[in-house]
Amino acid sequence: MGRVLGPFGIQGWIKLRTFTQSPDGLAAHPTWWLRAKSGWVAAVPQGFKVRPAAVSAKLEGVDDRDAAEALQGQDIAVAREALGEAAEGEFYWVDLVGLAVVNLQGETLGQVEELLRTGGSDVLVVRGERERLIPFVADFVLAVDREAKRITVDWEAGYDP
Repeated sequence: MGRVLGPFGIQGWIKLRTFTQSPDGLAAHPTWWLRAKSGWVAAVPQGFKVRPAAVSAKLEGVDDRDAAEALQGQDIAVAREALGEAAEGEFYWVDLVGLAVVNLQGETLGQVEELLRTGGSDVLVVRGERERLIPFVADFVLAVDREAKRITVDWEAGYDP
């Protein structure tokens, strides 16, 4: 849901890059999970600000610039159950990762490894016998069946853009 870019000031605030729909999307979550070298570690936000220069947050126990700098580069996540259900016709990226991608000919192209945000549309990174980048738009993505763990696409197996 985000990444720590580095310290923001000298009082332990961190600068964030958020991957949420709005810049303040992380603010409502009382517990964040930071991916440290040792694994995921719980963090409690004590402050959150969307400023013109950056989105920033203050975490419990991070009280100076050195402590904030130690978090640089760490991914930020929240528990999946904290997100609730997506609106009709919308999907959380986490729900798409791992789904099989099958084309109209019934060929399995691989699994969704990750998604990329681009200027025009989000892109599925599908890994199978090779990597494919498939725009997540209605022209190509025909159906998402989370129960069957499958995405149906209009994408030829041999298509090479």
